Amino acid sequence: MRVGEIIKELRQERDLSQAKLAEAIGVSQKAIDYWERGLNEPKASYIVALADFFGVTCDYLLGRE
Repeated sequence: MRVGEIIKELRQERDLSQAKLAEAIGVSQKAIDYWERGLNEPKASYIVALADFFGVTCDYLLGRE
């Protein structure tokens, strides 16, 4: 599973909009949209922020678990 698919799944499980997730980690809604659609991938600092926000490991977000 791609990192964007995992982000989308975690976001939807928590009933969050892309805008709310973006606000929580300090990026634009468009960045979340691009990540989820596989047009771009988050840089390492945002992987860490996402992992902390969702309470998962960076490896999980990267599809390594």
